[in-house]
Amino acid sequence: MRKWQMICRLKLCSALFTVGLVFLVLPISSFAQNTVSQTLNVTVVPLGGLFMQSAPLALTKTGTFNGFTGTITLSYRARTRQGSGHGTITVKATSDFTPTGGPSIASPPSTADKFTYTCSGATLGVACSGIQTVSTTTSTTVVSLGASACTGGGAPCSTANPNSANITFILPDDPKYKTGSYSATLTWTISAS
Repeated sequence: MRKWQMICRLKLCSALFTVGLVFLVLPISSFAQNTVSQTLNVTVVPLGGLFMQSAPLALTKTGTFNGFTGTITLSYRARTRQGSGHGTITVKATSDFTPTGGPSIASPPSTADKFTYTCSGATLGVACSGIQTVSTTTSTTVVSLGASACTGGGAPCSTANPNSANITFILPDDPKYKTGSYSATLTWTISAS
C-alpha cells in the first residue's frame, strides 16, 4: 500500500508539476493601464495670398477716342490679427508702357491722360473709392483690411473663399498716341499684420 501511495503521490506530483508548468508558459494578461498627456501649441499668424489671372489683361474701347478699359477680378485670401491687425492690397506699375510713342504711366502727355483705376465688390475688406491713379513710384491701395479679418468659413470670417474684388483700369485715348501695341507691367502686393 505504501508503494501504491508512493506511485499516486508521484503521479499527483507529476500532474501538479505539469499544471504549474502550463500556467508558467501561458501569456500573462495585464490589467495595468498607462495614460499620458501631451500639450500642443500653435501660433496662428497674419497672412495673405493673391491669385491672378494668367492671361494679360487687354484694354479695349468702343467709339471714337473713348478711353480704353479693362476689368480684372482679383482673388485673395487674408487673415489679420485680432483687435489691432490690418492689411492692404496695393498695385504699382513696375514698367511703363513700351515701346515709346504711346501711352505713358510715368509721363502722360497731359494730366487728362493719366492711367487710372476704380475698385468695387470686395468680399473681404473695403475696396478703394473714387478714381485712383496708377503710379510707377508709389504703390496705391486697392483693398483695405481691418482687424480680425479672415477668409472663408462664415462669421466672424467672410463666407467667400477665396475673396475677390473687381478692378477696372481706364486709359484715355489721346490722338497723340502713335498706332501700335503697347504693354506695361503691374505688381500687386498683399500685406497683413
